[in-house]
Amino acid sequence: MSATFTILIPARLASTRLPDKPLADIGGKPMIVRVAERAAEVLQVPGVSPATQIVVAADDKRILDACAAHGVRALLTRNDHLSGSDRLAEACALLGLPDEAMVVNVQGDEPLLPPVLIAQVAQLLQAHPQASMSTAAHAIDNADEFANPNVVKVVCDAQGYALYFSRAPIPHSRDGGAYPASHSGALVGLPALRHIGMYAYRVGFLKQFPNLPPAPIERLEALEQLRAMWHGHRIVVTVTPDAPGPGVDTPQDLQRVRLLFGIA
Repeated sequence: MSATFTILIPARLASTRLPDKPLADIGGKPMIVRVAERAAEVLQVPGVSPATQIVVAADDKRILDACAAHGVRALLTRNDHLSGSDRLAEACALLGLPDEAMVVNVQGDEPLLPPVLIAQVAQLLQAHPQASMSTAAHAIDNADEFANPNVVKVVCDAQGYALYFSRAPIPHSRDGGAYPASHSGALVGLPALRHIGMYAYRVGFLKQFPNLPPAPIERLEALEQLRAMWHGHRIVVTVTPDAPGPGVDTPQDLQRVRLLFGIA
């Protein structure tokens, strides 16, 4: 059975490091349009139903106007949401999606995310009815990344379910073997995974999630997915062999992405 799902792309105009980030120009098109166009390529991935839809969930009319100018479907959500999950839950209600429907959250600053990975995350959730969420990760092979608190790590069980997400370097080797044995910076023999911040949800769970009390570990790590795990929900993880292209958080990131598009 082919996977049918809705790709929701939350877009918030305010950004401290890159003002008006969704409207940042990448080769004559706003970044949010580039993300939506990239996401639309998922329809070319085998096993994805043509009923799959791509919708931007924006907090400002300027984003809606930019999407409309390029034929991208978008809807206006409230501008006072505390989290992206709250915005997604509102978007599901506005779209009238049933509880059993699947939604994939693609961040609005990821114009280089592989469409096949979007499909894999959706298909993984479809294949695991006992999971509330699915997400993705890839191997870490660099010591600096492993130690970087801005790089979120995940440890999984034998069935591919997440055991824990952390900004700390996990798993930790008691004997110190988690660190490079040479000057190259390469990690040796370490099953370390970097979390890729993309999720698939069932709409019924997504509607409940904003009402779950925040978890102490969520507040400590500043990782929203830990709230789901704290309350007993399971997250299944697909491990991709390759890291996705870089996202955009700063003006330097934007310039790098422009170069990768070949349009700097």
